[in-house]
Amino acid sequence: MRERYLRFAVALLALIGAGIGGYLTYTHFRGTPPVCFTSGCGVVQNSRWSELFGIPVALLGLLAYLSIVATTLVRHPLSKQVGATIALTALGFNAYLLYVQAHLIGRYCTWCVSNEIVSAVLAPIAIAWLLTSGDRDKRGPA
Repeated sequence: MRERYLRFAVALLALIGAGIGGYLTYTHFRGTPPVCFTSGCGVVQNSRWSELFGIPVALLGLLAYLSIVATTLVRHPLSKQVGATIALTALGFNAYLLYVQAHLIGRYCTWCVSNEIVSAVLAPIAIAWLLTSGDRDKRGPA
């Protein structure tokens, strides 16, 4: 796949994740439970695992996704490495949060699981983007 398509896919997925993180951050600071298709969203959002060092994990996710979007806008050799590193870190943290929902809280938040799915799709695409050499395909025109 060409670099620009992977860059676009990374940006699009990160924007979707930022939308989810933004909504969850908004409801967190508003003090209202998110609109939910299960009974777990409010329980998860009010659990002790919803904050890390006093910072809502939804806000951390929002900032991570916006940072990934920023890396797709910058044409610097390190931007892909930074974006892929953030995406892999987010994937690991989201795996932990899914574990927390399943085994420690015993409830699932639809928004959180959606975010975890976005992260699981984003990470390998960010790695593929990292491994591309640039805008030109070395085999010639497509």
